[in-house]
Order: sequence, then C-alpha cells, then structure tokens
Amino acid sequence: MAGVSNGHDGSSFKMPSIKFTKLFINGQFVHSISGKEFETIDPRTEEVITKVAEGAKEDIDVAVKAARVAFDYGPWPRMPGAERGRIMMKWAELIEQHVEEIAALDAINAGKLYHILKGGEIPGAARTIRYYAGAADKIHGEVLKAGREFHAYTLMEPIGVVGLIIPWNFPSIMFVGKVAPALAAGCTIVLKPAEQTPLSALFYAHLAKQAGIPDGVLNVVPGFGSTAGAAICSHMDIDKVSFTGSTEVGREVMRAAANSNLKPVSLELGGKSPLLVFDDADVDTAAQIALLGVIFNKGEICVAGSRVFVQEGIYDEFEKKLVEKAKAWVVGDPFDPKVQQGPQVNKKQFEKILSYIEHGKREGATLLTGGKRIGNKGYYIEPTIFSNVKEDMQVVQDEIFGPVMVLKKFKTIEEAITSANNTKYGLASGIVTKNLDIANTVSRSIRAGIVWINCYFAFGDDIPYGGYKMSGFGRDFGLEALHKYLQVKSVVTPIYNSPWL
Repeated sequence: MAGVSNGHDGSSFKMPSIKFTKLFINGQFVHSISGKEFETIDPRTEEVITKVAEGAKEDIDVAVKAARVAFDYGPWPRMPGAERGRIMMKWAELIEQHVEEIAALDAINAGKLYHILKGGEIPGAARTIRYYAGAADKIHGEVLKAGREFHAYTLMEPIGVVGLIIPWNFPSIMFVGKVAPALAAGCTIVLKPAEQTPLSALFYAHLAKQAGIPDGVLNVVPGFGSTAGAAICSHMDIDKVSFTGSTEVGREVMRAAANSNLKPVSLELGGKSPLLVFDDADVDTAAQIALLGVIFNKGEICVAGSRVFVQEGIYDEFEKKLVEKAKAWVVGDPFDPKVQQGPQVNKKQFEKILSYIEHGKREGATLLTGGKRIGNKGYYIEPTIFSNVKEDMQVVQDEIFGPVMVLKKFKTIEEAITSANNTKYGLASGIVTKNLDIANTVSRSIRAGIVWINCYFAFGDDIPYGGYKMSGFGRDFGLEALHKYLQVKSVVTPIYNSPWL
C-alpha cells in the first residue's frame, strides 16, 4: 500500500476565513436573484466549508448586460494596451501578496497540495497575468501588399463579451489562463467557475477590482453547468465561449453556441495521454516520469500520462521500479508538507475512480498495486497500476481522471506509435529516450497537441496548449491564446496615381 499520512495535519494550519461567497457582477458582490445557495465541500473531511450563492440564467443575464455595457461604452477596450497592462501588473502584485490565503482556498476546496499551490501554482498564476499584461500593447495588425490598386491593412480588435467556463482540477491556473489573455485583448468577461471550486475565483475577482479593473469587465458567477453554464453557451449577447472540461460537455457547449448566435468556441477537453518508454531510457528516471505523469494532482489532470507503453527490453525492470515508487508514494492531508497526493475533489469523482478500478479487475487486467480507498474519511485513493491490459478495455480507452495507470509492453517503434494513437483523444504525450532519431520520428507521428521528450508536465506561459481529435480545438497559453480573443478586420482604400502598388 502507498505510504499514508492521514493524521490530517490541518490542526497545525489555521483555516482561512471565507470572505467571498456571493456572485461578483459589475464590480459588486451580490446575492443571486433566486437567493439560492449551494454547499462547497472540503474533500479532506467530507464536511461543508461554506455556502456559495448559486447563479442561474437570470444572473448570467445580469452579468452579460454589465459586461456588454463595459465593452460597448466603458474604458477597458478603449484604453491604450500599456494601460491595460499596467492594471494587470497591479493585479498580479496583489495576488502575490495573498499567496498563502489563495493557496489555502484551493487546498480546502479541491484537495490540492498546499505547498505546491503556495510555491508553484499561485505564483505561477501571477506570472501568467504578467505575461499577457506584457502582450497587451503589442497587438498589431499588418500592412498588406494588395495585388490591385488598393492600400490594405488589418486591425486586431477585441472579440467582445466572452464567456469562460473553467474546471475544478486547477482552479487558479485555469482562471488566469483564460481571463488574462481575454483582458489583455480588451474583452469583457463572464466567468463560471466549477461548482466544486468557486472560492479562489471570487477572491481573484475581489483583487481585480482592487487593482483597478473597471466595473463590469470581469464578472464571476458561481453555479452549475446545467443552468449557469448552459446560459453562457446559449446567450445571444456573448460573442465567444472558451470551455475546459469533459468531451461530453464540450459537445453540449458547441450545440448551444450553434443554436444561438453561432458564437465561436474553443474547447480543451479530455485526454488519455500515452507515455512511450524506449529500451535506451534510464529506467529509474523513466519510472519517476511515468509515476509523476499519472499521479501528479492525484491524477485529476487532463494531460495525465495514464497509458504507459514500455519497450520489452527494459519492461520487467521498469515495472518493478514503478511499483516500488508507487508503494512509497505518500497520500494524506494536503497541508502536510510530506504528503505527495491529497484527496480526490469530491465524492462523485472518488466513486467514479473506484468504479473504474473495479471494472479493470473484471475486464481481466492485472492489478499490480493500489486499487483501494485509504481510510474511512476523506476521498483518498491509493496510486493504482494495472498491467496485462488489452487496448479495447475501458481502463485503457476512457479518461478516468484519477491516480490510475495502465502499463503495456511493446516491441517496435511502429507498434508504439500505433498504440499511442489508438485513442479518440489527442491532448498530450510523452517520450523517454536518449536517441534523437527516435525522439524526432515519434514526436512527429503522435497525434497530440503537445509532446514532452524526457520530461512531463513541462508547461509555460509561452507554450501553447490544446488538443487534437476529441480533445478539442483552440489553444490556451502562448500568444495563440491571445489571438482567440481577437477579431481580424481588413481595411481597404483605393490608391490613385501611385508610382507603386
């Protein structure tokens, strides 16, 4: 069994006071029109943290109206990009001043590791805002060399009011990853955080107002996907939707966008990412990459390397090392600095993962380690590894979104590439090899939006991120993310009696 720290060392940690639980619309925290609230749960204890205002269609309508006024008449799209950037820089500073408080909110709301949030994700969120703040005054069109007697150029204009729907697994990174480029472009925003993790989003909205982002530019409406989320996707006055979540919901987002005003959509959806380990790899390093690739953030990550293919020459040694490392993995309270894996986000996800594990056993896969709940309080699951899998098994094909890996042996490069691409998804992939020819061949052959060579989870603000196939389309991060919140307008005037075309 994995190492366990289940003393729930939260006793040494002072629980933050929850300051913001209402909707944030037009620069103010307000009650939902219905007056309804929903509970948000601490996955460490299964207890209620607080109640949050439940936004629905009528609240989305109010938020969209505020965002529309702010876009059509307000200063944000009209101020120089450098001024937008200056305000965004101030926002990033305020986030850094509140790192511990925000980290604690995401830890109690999502079961994420406090020390990683404090040292990595929250400072990273501030860096993302700075990256796009620096791009805000560098949005330029082009002068075109027209083929006839015309002077032509393009303008890059903000697309308008954007609806953003973010998931629960990375509440802070997903918030800024969508909000920052949209703000830099000059758009106004209505954002729905995941109902499981609304607390940090509301805190970010509070800091945005303090930084000087004008009222109506950033609106945050917690609520459920079937009501608030659906209202965003079908709203006739929202100009663009960006969604991160499941492939099934992504389909609904597209339908709603098509059936309303044909608003453009960008989708970052599910994944079942392959990691290919070749005979020449250092086995210890490869095993560490493989384990981290599926167990980081308790497997609740779209790009998890949940299908691991290992060449036959090192397979046995690799399997042995991998199982040793998994058994030593420390699962427990996310506020304990020794812990490497916290609880799954909620009961529904916890039960889904356990049901997939049982299904894998019934399908005939060999359970090498893990497979069980840890303790009787909190949503903790052992790191789980299956071997002897067939490619048509559900545990091989379906996104489980938990600490569950399937392990398979291969002989040739061609076989590895075929197995890697044998999925409806195409979000990410990994290769472990010392051979440059293998790295080049395989990286060009895998149908996925990102390929990591001798590393995994190597993200960056300047590295575009998104999927092929049923993992969606459009990119977050990099300048590609900025461009999806911009329209291209061509402006053409005739030229008379010019010596040059």
